[in-house]
Amino acid sequence: MLTASLKSQLSEGLPEERSEHRQKKVIKMGNCCERAANFFGPQKNTYIRVSLPAVCFVWQIAMVVLFGVFIRYDEESDEKGWNEYKKSHNITSNIENDFYFRYPSFQDVHVMIFVGFGFLMTFLKRYSFGGVGFNFLIAAFGLQWALLMQGWFHALDPVTGKITIGIESLINADFCCAGSLIAYGALLGKVSPVQLMVVTLFGVTLFAVEEYIILDLLHCRDAGGSMVIHTFGGYYGLAISWVLYRPNLNLSKRLNGSVYHSDLFAMIGALFLWMFWPSFNSAITNHGAGQHRTVINTYLALASCVLTTFAISSMGQKKGKLDMVHIQNATLAAGVAMGTAAEFMITPYGSIIVGFCCGIISTFGYLYVTPFLEKKLKLQDTCGIHNLHAVPGMLGGFVGAIVAATATEEIYGKEGLIETFGLTGKYVNRTMSTQGGYQAAGTCVAIAFGLVGGVCVGFILRFPIWGDPADDFCFDDEAYWELPEDEETIPPVLEYNNHMINKHHDTHESQFSLEES
Repeated sequence: MLTASLKSQLSEGLPEERSEHRQKKVIKMGNCCERAANFFGPQKNTYIRVSLPAVCFVWQIAMVVLFGVFIRYDEESDEKGWNEYKKSHNITSNIENDFYFRYPSFQDVHVMIFVGFGFLMTFLKRYSFGGVGFNFLIAAFGLQWALLMQGWFHALDPVTGKITIGIESLINADFCCAGSLIAYGALLGKVSPVQLMVVTLFGVTLFAVEEYIILDLLHCRDAGGSMVIHTFGGYYGLAISWVLYRPNLNLSKRLNGSVYHSDLFAMIGALFLWMFWPSFNSAITNHGAGQHRTVINTYLALASCVLTTFAISSMGQKKGKLDMVHIQNATLAAGVAMGTAAEFMITPYGSIIVGFCCGIISTFGYLYVTPFLEKKLKLQDTCGIHNLHAVPGMLGGFVGAIVAATATEEIYGKEGLIETFGLTGKYVNRTMSTQGGYQAAGTCVAIAFGLVGGVCVGFILRFPIWGDPADDFCFDDEAYWELPEDEETIPPVLEYNNHMINKHHDTHESQFSLEES
């Protein structure tokens, strides 16, 4: 009996001891999680008076030093080199300089980077300064860093150790910046300008590496950047946003939206992008038929995309009304998807089919996929770059692979195949089916670089040193900008009443003065 009672006491005591032990473990784990959250959690102080000037000054001084060491004019922009080039190539007129062929396209691409992307991000009701201003900042830094990074991979002279730049280098630098600007779209309103400089530093670096792998090592063709720009930039931004997930972002929900005038400004940016996208895709293609064909294909795809976007936007609403978010963004998806295949002989009706499908896919993404990603995968995508850049870019890469794999001499001609796909040197014996396989592999490389690189950069940005806003202070320009005081608006009826009161008051005073006299 004694033994049985002891056993019963022990059996009763053990669960209590175990529960206490478990509670202690839970408390310890909770403390560890709390410390980690405090360390990696969002920084509450948006004071950047030291950090932003320090980053801008130090990095710009670094650019001065690196440009002084490495960057030189190429033979078509150097005075002595151009004169020697003209003599060696029997050129008598300066009009043959590549500047006169490429500058119109460069001008269009430059407008897209600074005006198109910038104003497209002004749709938030209280974040227009941040949308345009921070776009300006990171593009200005990014293009300098891109000239160096792309130069080291593509234009470094092994004899002199110098990088030569010309007008095409400037276009490629703008392309490189576009990847980081796309990533900014997913982070809009949730990060500090210092964090954006870090995103651009690593984004341009990763871009240069994946571009070298895709274009040089795999020898893919991607003139408009469906793979190297849009797919990489889209998944890079999405991965960073996933790591920087804010569980209490609903505290700023009141500002995570648009008003009438902010949507109008964003539509201006969208129209700039839509008009100049044929120049974007054709800017660095081969002179002649290739460049001409790229403009036509992109032009047709964009036009087709607009109609299906309007159709699905209306179908997606119970009352059939249009959503300006869809019109601003999904109408551009065809330009993204045609970045690879536009240079190929995809045919005019093939371009229209691509645009038709992209309008549907992108608009459905804004209607259903973006809410699903936020709810289920904890992925907060402010601008919806998943639907405008990531998915259309991926589709564009695979469309390009299919079109490349089906290319024949009957369609292109022998010289056309060689010129369009660069089948010279060690690639002279590459078959078109093999080229198609490499094109598909290039798309996968872009996705991998975007996701893996974005996750790594995201963890760097979680360190509490960057001055990012609190969850209840996101999407608000007041965090980083001096804002003008809002003018006090008086409704027309009150304004008229005030006018009549003042008028009666003045009449009464004049009558009183007459009686006194």
